[in-house]
Amino acid sequence: MSIPRATGVVVRTTEHAPANAKAGMNASSPTVVVLHDGNHPPAMTDVERLATVRYATEDTLAESLGGADVLFVWHFLSEAVSEAFSAADELRWIHVASAGVDRLLFDALRDSEVVVTNSRGIFDRPMAEYVLTTVLALAKDLHTSVRLQDHKRWQHRETERIEGKKALVVGTGPIGRAIATQLSAAGLSVVGAGRTSRAEDPDFGYVHASEALHEVVGEFDYVVLAAPLTESTRGMIDAEMLARFRPSARLINVGRGQLVVQEDLVEALVAGTIAGAALDVFDVEPLPEDSPLWEMDNVLVSPHMSGDTLGWTEELVALFTTNLAGYAADDRLRNVVDKHRGYVSGSESI
Repeated sequence: MSIPRATGVVVRTTEHAPANAKAGMNASSPTVVVLHDGNHPPAMTDVERLATVRYATEDTLAESLGGADVLFVWHFLSEAVSEAFSAADELRWIHVASAGVDRLLFDALRDSEVVVTNSRGIFDRPMAEYVLTTVLALAKDLHTSVRLQDHKRWQHRETERIEGKKALVVGTGPIGRAIATQLSAAGLSVVGAGRTSRAEDPDFGYVHASEALHEVVGEFDYVVLAAPLTESTRGMIDAEMLARFRPSARLINVGRGQLVVQEDLVEALVAGTIAGAALDVFDVEPLPEDSPLWEMDNVLVSPHMSGDTLGWTEELVALFTTNLAGYAADDRLRNVVDKHRGYVSGSESI
């Protein structure tokens, strides 16, 4: 990717710099604070050419924000921004290195003029491939084969076809659309669930309104959660909703763990209310060792990695760098989040 270069820029990078660190800088050069977890993001050379960069951890974030224009939330699991936000006296833009922004948004930020952008587009295809993989693994009982292989047991079984199975993708943003494309190509019949119902959608064919989810969820063999976490989606899959699933249905969650009431899901899996689940996200992460989900034969557990493929961190930095170059040139930012809805404006979701 070719990144525009800023000219005449003096670059200084520090772990945490005082608020007057911009003194002597080119007036057009922004100051960027990078919130990290102890590991700096890779491939930051272009960012450091475009701006003064201050690297900060959660402990040093507040003292680093004074006088900064931009905050790059590399440590996207952190909730430290809300505590340090009052120190951000010149902040204009926050970019988060994830698609979800639920951990970042808080009332003071929503009510401010600070623009929020996310990393939409990096994770779409990898997460769609993960979902297709889990559909195949569940249908072909691959997780059981691995367990049997560990014990050198030869146990013949019959498995299922996925061709002609019906899948509902909850969340019709870019990730949900990539999932629909992958599952459709594999032979499944796919529809979506989003904020409003509509026919003739280019990726889903038909989209059900999310408020009618309880009426239609029982029609599907696979229910895939790819929705952002908002007040309207939190706990959407609870005991009442799970009771409406087909007993042969599987739940796949690549959205957020809090979309599901985890205790209700465990009970449904034990009772056979649903046939199985593939879970990449959980209400508490890492998943505690005493969670019964670890021991369930009909559950696939992965550690929040469905979108993390080789080179993904470099892609995240490249996206931020492109946006930073636009910011420095007063161009329009990409992936601007509607801070009240919780996702990118113009991206239809649930």
